[in-house]
Amino acid sequence: MSEAEDNDILELDSETEDGDVEMTLMADVGEFQHLYRFFLVFFALSVTSVCCSQAEFNGNPDSLFFNDGKRRIDFVLVYEDESKNASEKKGSVMRRRVSQKTSSPLLKLVYVKVHMPFEVLCTYAEVLHIKLPIQPNDLAQQSSAYNCFTRHFYPSEDVIAKEPDFFTAPFRKDQLKCFCVKDREQFFTPAVRSRMAYYILSRAPYDVKGSVKKFGISKLLDGGVYKAAYPLHDSRFNVKSKEPDCPNERFLLYNEWAHPKSFYKMQPLDLIRKYFGEKIGIYFAWLGFYTVMLTLAAAVGLGCFIYGYTTRESSTWSKEVCDPQIGGEIIMCPQCDEICLYWRLNTTCESSKRLCIFDNYGTLVFAIFMSVWVTLFLEFWKRYQAELEHDWDTVEFLQQEEQLRPEYEAKCVYERVNPVTQEKEKVPHTACGKCMRVSCGISTVLFWVLLIIASVVGVIVYRLAMFITFSAKLRTDLKYTKELEPFKEYVTPQMATSITASIISLIIIMILNNVYEKVAIWITDFELPRTKTEYENSLTLKMFLFQFVNYYSSCFYIAFFKGKVVGYPGRPVYWFGAFRNEECDPGGCLTELTTQLSIIMTGKAVWNNIQEVLLPWVKNLIFRHCTQVGSEKVIPRWEQDYQLQPIGKLGLFYEYLEMVIQFGFVTLFVASFPLAPLLALFNNLCEIRVDAWKFTTQSRRVVPEKAQDIGAWQPILQGVAILAVATNAAIIAFTSDMIPRLVYYWAISVSPHSDGSNHTMTGFINSSLSVFNIADFNGNSSPIVDTPYWFNNITTCRYRDFRNPPGHPNQYEYSIHYWHVIAAKLAFMIVVEHIVYFTKFMLSYMIPDVPEALKEQIKRERYLTQVILHETNIKHFKELMKPVADNLQDEIEEPELDLRL
Repeated sequence: MSEAEDNDILELDSETEDGDVEMTLMADVGEFQHLYRFFLVFFALSVTSVCCSQAEFNGNPDSLFFNDGKRRIDFVLVYEDESKNASEKKGSVMRRRVSQKTSSPLLKLVYVKVHMPFEVLCTYAEVLHIKLPIQPNDLAQQSSAYNCFTRHFYPSEDVIAKEPDFFTAPFRKDQLKCFCVKDREQFFTPAVRSRMAYYILSRAPYDVKGSVKKFGISKLLDGGVYKAAYPLHDSRFNVKSKEPDCPNERFLLYNEWAHPKSFYKMQPLDLIRKYFGEKIGIYFAWLGFYTVMLTLAAAVGLGCFIYGYTTRESSTWSKEVCDPQIGGEIIMCPQCDEICLYWRLNTTCESSKRLCIFDNYGTLVFAIFMSVWVTLFLEFWKRYQAELEHDWDTVEFLQQEEQLRPEYEAKCVYERVNPVTQEKEKVPHTACGKCMRVSCGISTVLFWVLLIIASVVGVIVYRLAMFITFSAKLRTDLKYTKELEPFKEYVTPQMATSITASIISLIIIMILNNVYEKVAIWITDFELPRTKTEYENSLTLKMFLFQFVNYYSSCFYIAFFKGKVVGYPGRPVYWFGAFRNEECDPGGCLTELTTQLSIIMTGKAVWNNIQEVLLPWVKNLIFRHCTQVGSEKVIPRWEQDYQLQPIGKLGLFYEYLEMVIQFGFVTLFVASFPLAPLLALFNNLCEIRVDAWKFTTQSRRVVPEKAQDIGAWQPILQGVAILAVATNAAIIAFTSDMIPRLVYYWAISVSPHSDGSNHTMTGFINSSLSVFNIADFNGNSSPIVDTPYWFNNITTCRYRDFRNPPGHPNQYEYSIHYWHVIAAKLAFMIVVEHIVYFTKFMLSYMIPDVPEALKEQIKRERYLTQVILHETNIKHFKELMKPVADNLQDEIEEPELDLRL
């Protein structure tokens, strides 16, 4: 290692004085923090020697190097200078003058810029098992059949050059000559350099108290000792760097990926992976693939919606509802006690037409299609993921390559025998302690799940109470308010209750999400997972379980519980002995489920975009305004990046969670809302560009991380896909009226149940409504308000159910028609589930996770890599032994003995 590299590893830069600002400090910060800062950096960069120096800013805002122009800045640490004299330490509230040496008028910020010498890089590249190129890949590249179409949507290779392909191998210092080292400074990419710098800083100790070691930049950031720690962006996002060797990757990503003008372009995944790392690259690859597959689902769903919309007027049963001679003559029983009125069936004409849009045979076809679609999506994603693993050199990414979490290492005080190696190792807790931590975590999660269920029950009680209120006042208000007269056919008590309850559910969901997020992180921290992958998997399971119950519980209630156990007018079922159980909308519960889904999906998308776009932009704007200095026009690259927002430890986790919850809405309840894939498609097209804009313009550069796949989200997606088959079959069977209509068409409309000999839907409405004798009302459920003017000499009313009429030996008991319908519903679920599951199984079996051609190429590359390394080792061995062989050849007298290598 050269003297410059050996002695200049750390440099503290500050700017010239620009003015004095008076400030008030409201807390006394101890001097130990200064020791922690420098202990951390010295231990982190523990090579032969360390040199610290003060340097003035050279005035180049685009420079990524120290003032010598040779040493690259690999990482930046920022802290506030709290140095005080003795008089200042006496009080907890100090007033002092601070020299303005940074861009902030309020704080004196010191920027610690870290450089990694080549020897240190080589050492930690071997520790982290980083794969590096050994020889250009001379195998023919495979091209997909659809490349001829998609290549027109990729950025031009003149703008974003294609990444060269190499044979790679895990780096070893003793085999340095085996690797393609053309330029020592360019051999390790900036992303790899910052990844290794963060690895060192996250494990650098800063304090030892007895047997307890304190180390890691994360704890110092959490404690406020350091303000920030981040790698540098290579340029400004909207201005090309003037530095000759700057690749301007951030500028290219913004123009070709994040800018709104590039909305139609495919994502430059190789450049995303190179700049942000494999973990972010695999996320955007998955999001792009999901969006492309949604295009097919959205097209089919839109076709089903158009089919339902165009046939809503011609539906036989909706015609009967709207017909004044049929629906207008059917008097329906009150849907609540005492204050509700009798009503005519034709008042639900508009809601029946809306129901026809979503409750038709096209919906059945679409639900089956989506069950097949989700299987194709997951299987083809596995194949695409395998190609990315091959292209990005993560095929052999093993668990042992991932290092322990610093938080885990800091707590390792107990010894145990490793069952695999049979050697002693340090662990943070005993078996009993681990069981206690896991039990505590499970108990807390169950408590919060029960809290969500309690909130759902609260919303149900709200529905029951507000339905009575709307029933009493809404019709009266619409009747006597001329401005609202046109809406009386659309604004029903059920619809008003459903919309307000959906909005309240959305608000409760958002509040509980914010609270539980902190609880889930605390539980996972308490459990002390061993690696970051284990940490994220544990947190993923907790958060998804919570979000699953939080987002979907109200939908499950409407789909499978609402209106199912309501009794009949003379003997209704009550909640808590006070609230009459809620019945479905006269048009059916499917309409309410559609309303719930559309409100939650739209509200969630709007709220997430506000969080992802508006909040970072406003925060950056305020921060720049507060830290702006009037006389200063040029600030260095590290200060420009400090003014951006940090992504956070779990930034990508929330992006996955948002998309997986959306995936659940698209698949679990799609039988009730065929437009869900279309809404998801529009959201994802915006989501890709919004996330790209956020990562490239509003956030500090993240520390690159290696990842092979999407992790624990893969089995979660597969579980949702399996559950979706059952939920959609159950929605069609038990929530929609499709099965009762089919039973009536094929069995009830012909002999012996009817006089007709031809199958028809005529008379279905009359068949689906049971008769109730008004005289059988008890005191609590009988209407006490004035009856409508048209209610004269009527002794019976109708209600939705299949029960025996009054006067029957088993009056008001379930009729034989009811049991026929139940049998048909169960048979439908069993047959559809088995057919769809069998189709999914066959598709999964027929579509291999890794293409055969790719398997052969991976084997071929692995073989060639071993040959190259072997030949290089032999060549290196010959070079080392050549002087020895030459000396032996000179000393041996026998001419026939050849010792040449």
